[in-house]
Amino acid sequence: MAPAARQSGCPMVDDRPITPVGEPISEPPWYQGGLRFTCTQCGNCCTGDPGFTWVSDGEIAALAKRLGIDGDAFRRRYTRTVWHSGAKRFSLVENRGGDCVFFKRGTGCTVYEDRPRQCRTWPFWQRVIDEPQEWADAGRGCPGIDHGALHSAAEITAIAADDGL
Repeated sequence: MAPAARQSGCPMVDDRPITPVGEPISEPPWYQGGLRFTCTQCGNCCTGDPGFTWVSDGEIAALAKRLGIDGDAFRRRYTRTVWHSGAKRFSLVENRGGDCVFFKRGTGCTVYEDRPRQCRTWPFWQRVIDEPQEWADAGRGCPGIDHGALHSAAEITAIAADDGL
């Protein structure tokens, strides 16, 4: 790898230069040149098989305010309690067939401006950007992937680090 590092006498581990604190310098991500994505609001990520759409207390408060109800009423009507990795979490409930409770066919997401972080960070979830094949697989069901705005590798990495999952 880095001929300049070899020439400068930089210490190497497995043919990679190491930082002064001893950590190997990581390889750039496969998406170093960025990835294209613009949401088309097609609803493919909001409909279909059941799953979990995690919501934080702050997101519950924002969604409750948007709907003109208090947080407790929102929790009772729009969430279910799930124990996940030893922690109590809240997930949005779904309509029959697995569709998000806030997705309306012909309209799209009815709470788009206040949608949960998990929804806002799609498709830049860590598991989707880990490997090029995962990105390609996600693109088969999402018409916005590989189209539209170019997002930088730094932006993608930052989003994935706090993807809401």
